[in-house]
Amino acid sequence: MRDLSTFKGCPAPKPVRLEGRFVTVEPYDKAQHLQALWDGLGGMAINPLLTYFTQPDFAGIDDFAAWLEGVQTKGGWVTEVFRDNKTGKVVGMANYMRPDPANGVVEVGGVAHGPAMSRTPLSTEAHYLMARHVFDDLGYRRYEWKCHNENEPSKATASRYGFTFEGVFRQHMLSKGKNRDTAWFSMIDGEWPLIKAAFEAWLMPENFDAEGRQIRKLQDIRAERAKGASA
Repeated sequence: MRDLSTFKGCPAPKPVRLEGRFVTVEPYDKAQHLQALWDGLGGMAINPLLTYFTQPDFAGIDDFAAWLEGVQTKGGWVTEVFRDNKTGKVVGMANYMRPDPANGVVEVGGVAHGPAMSRTPLSTEAHYLMARHVFDDLGYRRYEWKCHNENEPSKATASRYGFTFEGVFRQHMLSKGKNRDTAWFSMIDGEWPLIKAAFEAWLMPENFDAEGRQIRKLQDIRAERAKGASA
């Protein structure tokens, strides 16, 4: 555990551009990204994609734009969009949320992966880049992931990335007029070096076959490295 006797907090996350081999994470700009993000998330198919988001269904792109503006201006979210480096298309988004710079804690949320991210390295690299920025550039101690407890794909994704399940906050909030129990996950700075090394090993070109399919699973790489570190 790091020495906190001289810890002075961390800078709050700000819009940032992060470039990877497969994907670029870039700050959301309405004029540049709204239509592309709407299309990348499936247009009106966005509502089933965001079933577990708390806001009501969107009637169209104007509702979506208003929601994005609200979470940024009122909620303090830092919205980042994901651009596929190969096609140049916007394919998803995530947000830095609820920063607590004094204690070195921040959350990633409002995560939406469009259809073009499925079965590709794009989402894994995007979240690696966002986590690396939090820990390596900003010096945070704790990085959180929270989701509706019924959202099994989100919980599986958090675990795959290396977040640790911490429990369920029962009756945590209302979502679309119904109760939401919230599953909490986190990764912390002491775990980050191993998680980072596993991400980087998984993302290496030699970990993909000629069709772009992974050869070794991220979880397996991380488990092997953890076993080696404890040996």
